[in-house]
Amino acid sequence: MFDPDFKPALRFMVCSDVHYKDENTVARDRMKHAIEKSYELSEKDDYKNLDAVYVVGDFANSGSPEQMRCFKKTLDDYIRPGTYVNVSLASHEFGYDSPEGARSRLREIFNLEPDTHMVINGFHFISLSCTKRCDFDEPEKEFASSALKEASKDSHTKPIFFFQHPHISGTVYGSINWGQDDLNEILCNYPQIIDFSGHSHAPINDPRSIHQRHFTCLGTGTLLYFENDEFDKYYGTIPPRCDIAAQMLIVEADEKGRVRIYPYDLITDNFFPFVWKIDEPWNPKSFIYTDDRYKTTDAPYFGDDAAVSITDICDNGFTVTFDQAKTDKEYVNDYNVYVIRDEDGTTAALKNLWSEYYFYYIPERLSVSFDGLEKGTYRVEIYAGSFWNTKSEKPLVSGKIIL
Repeated sequence: MFDPDFKPALRFMVCSDVHYKDENTVARDRMKHAIEKSYELSEKDDYKNLDAVYVVGDFANSGSPEQMRCFKKTLDDYIRPGTYVNVSLASHEFGYDSPEGARSRLREIFNLEPDTHMVINGFHFISLSCTKRCDFDEPEKEFASSALKEASKDSHTKPIFFFQHPHISGTVYGSINWGQDDLNEILCNYPQIIDFSGHSHAPINDPRSIHQRHFTCLGTGTLLYFENDEFDKYYGTIPPRCDIAAQMLIVEADEKGRVRIYPYDLITDNFFPFVWKIDEPWNPKSFIYTDDRYKTTDAPYFGDDAAVSITDICDNGFTVTFDQAKTDKEYVNDYNVYVIRDEDGTTAALKNLWSEYYFYYIPERLSVSFDGLEKGTYRVEIYAGSFWNTKSEKPLVSGKIIL
C-alpha cells in the first residue's frame, strides 16, 4: 500500500516493453490491467488522482499501424479524463518500416510528438524518443538540453522526471547489455533528474533497478517477459517461466519535492515489500541507492533445517533439489551448484541459476539437473549469492552420490 504518512501532490504510473503484436496476445490484457489497477489503487488513498501514465518505449512489437492503433484503443478505452498519457518510441516501434515512419504514425494515431516537455502539477516531465534503434542524435540531445535548462530554471530542488527507452549505461540492473551513453554528458549536470528507462526487461524488484550516482535512475521492467543481465546462468539471460512477467512503477511526489516509488507486481496484484525513498533528489550527498551497496558484508545463509535431495539418478547424472537460502536484508540473487568428485575434491560440473526472486511468490525449493558425468562417487555443494557480490560462507552439502 502507499505510505500513509506521505501526502502526495502528484502520482503517476510508469511501464515499458509491452510489445503489442498484430494478433491479440496477453500483452493487451496486461496493459489494460496496469491502467485499471493504477486507478483502483489511487482511489483507495486520500489523494485519489492518477495524474499521468508514461510508457517508455517498445509498446509495440514492430510498430505496425495495427499495433499502434490497438495500443491507442487501450488507452482510449481505459484512461480517464484528467490523466495525461505519454508514449515514446524505441527500437521495436521502428521495425515496421523506419524511424521516420514510426514518428509519423505516433503523430497521426496518438496526436503526440516524439519528444515532449510537460509540466504536471508543477513538476517537469521530459520524454525522448530514440532516433534509430536506441540511439539519440543531435536534435534529441538539443531538445533534452533545452528542456532541462528550462526545468532547472523553474526550480533547482524539485525533481525533474526524465524518460527514455534505453538505460543509461553503468546505472541500473540491465544497463550492461542494454545501456546507452549518448545522454550522459547532458544528464550529469542535473542531479535532481529521476530517470526512467526500459529496454532490458530486467525485473523492477531487483534492488539494483534503482541507482544513484550523479542523478537517480530506475528501470521500468516489462509487461511481457523477463530478461536478466547476467551471463553465467546455464539457461542464458532469459530464465525459465520468463513469461510470468508484468510489473509497473507507481511514483508519488509531495509539495516539498520528496519522492516515493512503489514497485508493483501485476501478476499477483501486490506491491513488492519495499518503497524507494528520495527525500532530496537535488542532493547527491543524500543518495542512498549508490554503488556503496556493494561494500556490504551481508551475505545469504542456509537455515539449520535447509536440505538438499538427489533424485533421478542414472548412469551419467541426477537431479538436485534444495531449499532456498535466507538473507537478512533483501532477496537471494542466485546459486552456484557444484558437482564435486568425492575422490579428490575437484569440480566435475557447475551450474549457476537465479533464485527466481523476480516472482512475487518466490519458490521455497529449486531444482537443477546434471548429465554427462562419468561413473564415480560425487557430492553436491551449493553456494548462495547476493546482489552485491557476497556469497554464503557455508555451502549446503549433499550426501554421497554413486553413479
